Amino acid sequence: MKIIPAIDIIDGKCVRLSKGDYDTKKIYNENPLEVAKEFENFGIKYLHLVDLDGAKSKHIVNQKVLEAIAKETSLEIDFGGGLKTLEDIEIAFNSGAKQITIGSIAVKDPAFCFDLIEKYGPDKIILGADCENRKIKTSGWLEESQLDVIDFILKYKNKGIKNVICTDISKDGMLQGASDELYKEIVEKTAVQLIASGGISCIEDVEQMKKIGCSGTIIGKAIYEGKISLQQLKNFIENA
Repeated sequence: MKIIPAIDIIDGKCVRLSKGDYDTKKIYNENPLEVAKEFENFGIKYLHLVDLDGAKSKHIVNQKVLEAIAKETSLEIDFGGGLKTLEDIEIAFNSGAKQITIGSIAVKDPAFCFDLIEKYGPDKIILGADCENRKIKTSGWLEESQLDVIDFILKYKNKGIKNVICTDISKDGMLQGASDELYKEIVEKTAVQLIASGGISCIEDVEQMKKIGCSGTIIGKAIYEGKISLQQLKNFIENA
């Protein structure tokens, strides 16, 4: 199972939110590259990089941060936030993203996203299925749809999507554990490569995600708040 730390960017800085609420912003480091290098030093190979400014403004904003991390580390970066046009997606890939995550646009313009899967191939595109009470939310989690998370994932699986990041928004940044039952259901009913996100609070939660059958786990606030050490993650990776 992949260990995927998260770096969320506002104003070029490394921040975390609680339940996606921009008013809860807490800055952890002024220099995201420094954070990424520290991850790499502990044997981590993957990074989930989110342009929160982009998610809010609906176009890519922090591509310079992506570029710097891609240039200065060997981390495989999946990048999301505000990718609404082919031009923005090209900027993300040209700036060093290994994969991009489509979220809001996958709800609002499925035809465009089906074309993206066709154009770049399913290995380059991750479906972002962010939900609250099973309903998919969009636009930086500010808008709710009536789409059930399982139905949403299956719709894209039928179009070739293999990799899905699912965040239970009610758990995100709360350090109260992940949505075990929801993730178990997704793995069983869709058979996609599920990357669990939201609520991971200790190394036992990480081990539980592996047990459920997730292909990866995104860890954010637990690292920044010292609930999970990078040494623990290094040990987990080596033991796997």
